Amino acid sequence: MSRFEDKINACVHRLMVLGKDRLAARLVPGRHTHQLYEAALAKGKEVAVAVAIGVDPLVLMAASTRVPPEMEFCYAAALRGSHVELIALDNGVLVPHAQIVLEGYITTERAPEGPFVDITGTRDLVRQEPVIRLTRMMMCNEPIYHGLLPAGGEHKMLMGVPYEPLIYREVSKVAKVKDVMLTEGGCCYFHAVVQIEKETEEDARRAIDAAIKAHRSLKHVLVVDSDIDIHDPRDLEYALATRMRGDEDIVLYPNVRGSTLDPRSNEGMTTKVGVDATARLDRLWKFQRLTPAGHG
Repeated sequence: MSRFEDKINACVHRLMVLGKDRLAARLVPGRHTHQLYEAALAKGKEVAVAVAIGVDPLVLMAASTRVPPEMEFCYAAALRGSHVELIALDNGVLVPHAQIVLEGYITTERAPEGPFVDITGTRDLVRQEPVIRLTRMMMCNEPIYHGLLPAGGEHKMLMGVPYEPLIYREVSKVAKVKDVMLTEGGCCYFHAVVQIEKETEEDARRAIDAAIKAHRSLKHVLVVDSDIDIHDPRDLEYALATRMRGDEDIVLYPNVRGSTLDPRSNEGMTTKVGVDATARLDRLWKFQRLTPAGHG
């Protein structure tokens, strides 16, 4: 949790221990905490922070979700169906109930952060990141330390799954979207499957564009019809096998911003691919899946 002047934020950040009262924090440019940090830096000031370890899982999910600024605790309350009690620390930061709380400030100092294993299971880059100076530690009796295993299921869920509603919302502006999934094989981050109820031949291409707009780290987008089960890899392969033609249904986006977490990117630049695996509307009868009499 962080606070600068009248702005607050709740987010999940990777921290590297530098000493008994110093941490290096990975702050992704453009995210809310980084915005607060830059605003403070421009004034030669520090950002008040609190590292809350072992919070309510719904608070953790809300802090991982791309909601409007300062709305994380409101979202957590909506998920819980009840209010989230917050406590003000000496530095002004509001924190929810937690097993361990580390109070401090993001300073103007920077230090090397990493290397760490990230969501792909490979090494992330070493970067110069802001240093947090800790001033106080509080904890419950016999606290439970909750840590995230890099590239584990919990890491992927918290980092990737919150993008699904963003993709859904953006695609819904241009097509009749039914469902969205970030695939586990794509690290729940790089590969999206979008299920639509196709009404025009342009719907799939528009859905691809919208998905990439919603999540800039996406690398590959697959669009399928509403009769394809997006949670069944065999059904997705069936759509590719029977409804996609390579010279007509693949869209390339060369030399665009991707993610530095992708080992195949060049300093975050990559080529993105969209695949239209939907049936052609002018000959739907060819793509209709039929069940023979007596089958099953």
